[in-house]
Amino acid sequence: MAVADETKVAADPAEQVKAIPVRHPGRWVAAALIAFLAVAIVNSMASNSRFEWSVVGHYFFSSRILSGLVVTLELTATSMAIGIVLGVLLAVMRLSPNPLVAGSSWLYIWIFRGTPVLVQILLWYNIAALYPRFSLGIPFGPTFVHFDASSVITPFVAGMLALGLNEGAYMAEIVRAGIISVPEGQTFAAQSLGMTRLQTMRRIVLPQAMQVIVPPTGNETISMLKTTSLVSVIALPHPELLYAAQLIYSVNYRTIQLLIVASIWYLIVTTVLTFGQFYLERRYGRGASRELSATPLQRLRQTLFSLGHV
Repeated sequence: MAVADETKVAADPAEQVKAIPVRHPGRWVAAALIAFLAVAIVNSMASNSRFEWSVVGHYFFSSRILSGLVVTLELTATSMAIGIVLGVLLAVMRLSPNPLVAGSSWLYIWIFRGTPVLVQILLWYNIAALYPRFSLGIPFGPTFVHFDASSVITPFVAGMLALGLNEGAYMAEIVRAGIISVPEGQTFAAQSLGMTRLQTMRRIVLPQAMQVIVPPTGNETISMLKTTSLVSVIALPHPELLYAAQLIYSVNYRTIQLLIVASIWYLIVTTVLTFGQFYLERRYGRGASRELSATPLQRLRQTLFSLGHV
């Protein structure tokens, strides 16, 4: 009889324990403080007449600014293409059992990572002082084609080579880290099937290493977008974004306003690249975990849902 009474009491919904969510007043205080600061900053920028937002809006879609943006995107794309291809080659060379091949790769990385990219841009721009003419032919033998350095190494080509060759040194270390992250058993299994070293690298190792390579490569692309602004020191005939803004404010003296225009465009392109990096990471992350990472929209929904339950 006592057992039956205890069962009845346990089954009674009125007697069940109600879980009360833990309150987090500190979160509300932090959220209110951040909101206050954000509103204060926005109000300060909007009410300060010295920003001259009408001037920012006037030059935002200026043909010279848009032309500079195109040059910036071209420099970013070509330099990253050179850097990625060169980085993969240098990483494979660095892991070669041949000490001469591995040593030459290490020497290249040491030189290009150890000198400032601005110095490299200036060196390529003035390369004609060292090599006025380039020749193609048999080493220590006859030459077949001759090029004038000043006509071949234009300011755009000088900037592209400097950025691309410098990026190749950093990409080499990124790719090498991705390659060595793949278990050696994968390589041994491929060799046991009769695959060559190149086939193993291309079909087995690199596809798995992409999960490690993609995130820092995305960061390098975003960094490259901003590093192209250094090319302004060699005065491109068709200026990139920052140099285009500098040419405009050197005439109208609206320095801050034109720098704001350039900064907003950099932020827009960076945001687009960030979304592209996210979906690329998500694609190569398939199979690495049972659940794919949430998309930005899903994260926003989760954040709003969690704030409602703070």
